[in-house]
Amino acid sequence: MKIFDTAAANGTALDPQRVQRRTVWVLSTAQLLSGVGSGASLSVGSLLAVQLSGSNAWAGSVTTAMTLGAAAAALPLAGLAGRRGRRVSLVTGLLAAMAGAVLVIVSTVTGSFPVLLLAAAFLGLGTAANLQARFAAVDLAAPEHRGRSLAIVVWAVTIGAVAVAGPNLIRPGALVGEALGLPALAGPFVFSTVGLALAALLLLIGLRPDPLLLAARLRAGGLLAAGNGPASGNGSAAGGGPAGGTTGSRRRHGLRHGMRAIRASPRAALALLAIIAAHGCMAAVMSMTPLHLQLLTEGPLAGMPAGHAHAASTDVLVLIGFTISLHIAGMYALSPVMGWLTDKAGRLPVILLGHGLILLSVLVAGFGQAAPALVTVGLVLLGLGWSAATIAGSTLLAESVGADDRVLVQGVSDTMMGVAGAVGAGFSGLVMSGVGYQGLNLLAAAVAAAVFAVALRTAARDRTVQAPA
Repeated sequence: MKIFDTAAANGTALDPQRVQRRTVWVLSTAQLLSGVGSGASLSVGSLLAVQLSGSNAWAGSVTTAMTLGAAAAALPLAGLAGRRGRRVSLVTGLLAAMAGAVLVIVSTVTGSFPVLLLAAAFLGLGTAANLQARFAAVDLAAPEHRGRSLAIVVWAVTIGAVAVAGPNLIRPGALVGEALGLPALAGPFVFSTVGLALAALLLLIGLRPDPLLLAARLRAGGLLAAGNGPASGNGSAAGGGPAGGTTGSRRRHGLRHGMRAIRASPRAALALLAIIAAHGCMAAVMSMTPLHLQLLTEGPLAGMPAGHAHAASTDVLVLIGFTISLHIAGMYALSPVMGWLTDKAGRLPVILLGHGLILLSVLVAGFGQAAPALVTVGLVLLGLGWSAATIAGSTLLAESVGADDRVLVQGVSDTMMGVAGAVGAGFSGLVMSGVGYQGLNLLAAAVAAAVFAVALRTAARDRTVQAPA
C-alpha cells in the first residue's frame, strides 16, 4: 500500500492508463458485489413495506426512503471524495449500506415498519456510493473512452443485482432465512450484508492509488490536460477550469454553487435533465410493478379492503423476481453497448435513444397492463432506456464543466437524481391508487416525451450550427 501511495504522491512514476485499467477493474468488481444489496431491495422492498405497514399506500415507501437517503448522502460523499479521495467516500457509503441491510433483517424479525424505513435510508447511502463509482471510472479516462469506462462500471452491477432480484436467489434466500430462524423475506438481505462487506473491503485495499487524487496531482504537474471537453464529434468542448482541485476550491461548495456551474453550461443542464427524468420515470413505474403483478395474479384477499394486500405467495415472488431481474438486466446488461454508442455516435443521440425507449416502454406496460408478459417487456425496455439516458447524460455532464467543479456537479447530479427517484416512487402509490397502473405509465410517458423534445431541439440546433455556410 505504501508503494502505491508513494508513487501516487510522485505522480510521474505511474502510468495513468495502467492505473485507469486497474481502477475500472476494482470498481467493477465492487459494483458486482454491492449489486446484491440493490437487487434484494428492488425485488422485495415494496412487498416488505406492504407486509409491515398493512397498506398498499406504503408500497413505494422503501424505494422512497432509499432514494431520499441517496439524495441526502450524494453531496456529503462528494465533499468527502474531494477532501479524502474516492476510496474513502465509496467505502463509507458501502459500510452504511451494510448496516442498512442488517437493519432490514431486524425490521422483519421485529415487524417494525419504522425500522424498515430507517434501514432503507441507510441502504440509500450504498446507492449513492454506487452512483459515484461511475464517475470515479472517468477521473483518469481519455476523452474518447469516457463513455466506455463509465459503462463498464455501471454494467458490473448486473450479475449481483440480477442474481438476487431474479428467481435464482429468492428461494435460497428463503431457505437461508428459515435456517437462521428469520422470516423468508429477510433471507436475501443476508446475502446483501455479505456482498456489501466484501465490496467495501475490496475498495479499501484495491483502490490505490486513488483515481481522483491522482488526477488532481497529474493536472497540477502538467501531466494531465486540465481541459475536459469531449472527444471530437461527441459534443462541444467545455472549459477545463484550472488544474488541480477535485471538488473545486474550498470556497466553492454546496448545492447552490453546483447548480450555478450547471446552469452556466447548456449541455450540462440538458445532461442533468436527461438523467433525473429517466431516473424519476424508472423509479415510479418499477416500484409499483411488483404490487401490480401481485394484484393482477392473486387479487386482494377476499374480505380485505381494496387498499390493502396480503402476503404474496412464493410463486408470485418468483414471478416478481423474474420480472425485476429482467428489468435490472435491461438497466445494466447492455451498458457497454450504450457506452460504446455514447463514444461513437455521440452523447445527444444516445440521450434521444434513451428517452425514446422510456416512452415506448411505458406505453407497452401501460396499455398491456393486463398481461404479465407485456408488463415484463415494458420493464425491460424501461431498463434499456434508463441505461442509455444515464450513461450518455453522465458522460456529457462529466465533460461539460471545469475540472474544479466536476466532482461537486457530479454530487449535485446524484442528489437531484435521488430526489427525482424519491418523488417518483413516493407519489407512484398515490397515482396508482387514483388512476391505476396504466395512468401511472402514461404520466411517465409525458415526462419522457418532454425531455425527448428538448434533446431533439438541441440536436437540431447543433446540426444547424455545424452545417457549412
